Amino acid sequence: MIAEETISQLATDLRGRLVEPHHAEYDACRRVHNGMIDKRPAAIAYCADVADVMACVNYAREHHLLVAVRGGGHSAAGMGLCDEGLVIDLSQLNGVHVDPDTKTVRVEGGCTLGQLDHVTHAFGVMVPSGIISTTGVGGITLGGGLGHFTRQCGLSIDNLLEADVVLADGQLVKASAEENADLFWALRGGGGNFGIVTSFLFRSHPISTVQAGPMLWELRDAPAVMRWYRDFIKTAPDELGGFAAFLTVPPGPPFPEHLHLKKMFGVVWNYTGAPDKAEVEFTHIRKAYPPALDLVGPLPVPALQGMFDALVPPGYQYYWKADFVNELSDQAIDIHLHFAELLPTPLCTMHLYPINGAAARVAPDATAWAYRNTTWSMVILGVDPDPANNGKFTSWAKEYWQALHSYGAGGAYVNFMMDEGTDRVKATYGDNYPRLVEIKSKYDPHNLFHVNQNIVPHSDGVPLG
Repeated sequence: MIAEETISQLATDLRGRLVEPHHAEYDACRRVHNGMIDKRPAAIAYCADVADVMACVNYAREHHLLVAVRGGGHSAAGMGLCDEGLVIDLSQLNGVHVDPDTKTVRVEGGCTLGQLDHVTHAFGVMVPSGIISTTGVGGITLGGGLGHFTRQCGLSIDNLLEADVVLADGQLVKASAEENADLFWALRGGGGNFGIVTSFLFRSHPISTVQAGPMLWELRDAPAVMRWYRDFIKTAPDELGGFAAFLTVPPGPPFPEHLHLKKMFGVVWNYTGAPDKAEVEFTHIRKAYPPALDLVGPLPVPALQGMFDALVPPGYQYYWKADFVNELSDQAIDIHLHFAELLPTPLCTMHLYPINGAAARVAPDATAWAYRNTTWSMVILGVDPDPANNGKFTSWAKEYWQALHSYGAGGAYVNFMMDEGTDRVKATYGDNYPRLVEIKSKYDPHNLFHVNQNIVPHSDGVPLG
């Protein structure tokens, strides 16, 4: 536990505010996106600047405190929070700076994707990442950064040029191809294991408006469309991305009333090339498999990135299961359809995100992300506002995942994982795991940063906290 005199000193040292359990705002401050998570930290530090982050890391290390780092708070497993430890909250570090000459974008560690898109869009550029605007840039980037633009522009980590990092010893260092290159390699997919990133420098892309949106098909048509999609997405031009999904149609606009609450199969398309070429691509798709609903059209990038925000509001109950997938066999399609017919609540879904195209042309050992040769990242999402339904949708998600796991590639995208243990983390990093252990042992030998998908340092490292 934290001694009152030492925590008072930390509060004095910070420019930001320190929230403790006796403060009126404590319960509101300890909430994260997943309403299933109910943890009670000893203190939450809202860092106002990098010096605050350094002070918090030093305080936690010196007092052997458990540490959690919170950016957007979207971790389904609640890894931005901890019990009886110190939460280092970065949400006040949310600045974005676009360099008009180099077209690079510096993003502070507590920024959300919506805040990032708001600034970059004004300059006619974007940084590829995610599909929900309230997601934190830091967490999604460190895990890899999968999203609408992966086939076109690669993962977020493929566009990362450098990062400023507060290490476990309290030092601030730069990680890039030229400085601390081993750390830079590990940060690109290795999660929050190696330090706290206070700013990222990204390469941007001159994309402002896209042809994008969902097409939906009846479940009876799903097997044929999925068989077509599995072959099409492997050879589609890089300009065209599209993630597949099973879903229940939301009961409101822009969806027509006759489809409300209907279980359907969909593909959310995103075309970044010339509009006339987009029309050619989508006309071919529409003729081959006419959709029951077609909402594809011109969209500003921020509108695409925030399109699904209303379906995943903060405070709902969330449970995720995930795998990487190489092939989508007829047998796997049959399993998908079985569980799609059993979607237990209106917000439960399954997504297959393609990670070929530009992302696949990066070598598996070039970054910590090892699964460059796979085709999709699958996530099964159980969600509902009512905690009384937790058992229903978690059972569905687990059974769905178990039925498909043998068809998977072995590991999963770390940002889609719950707290699943060391063996699952090892499977996710594959041949890159031993190198990650070496780098973890160098930069965080005592595992101060272990409230994450943890890469365990050598056995002489004892977790702090």
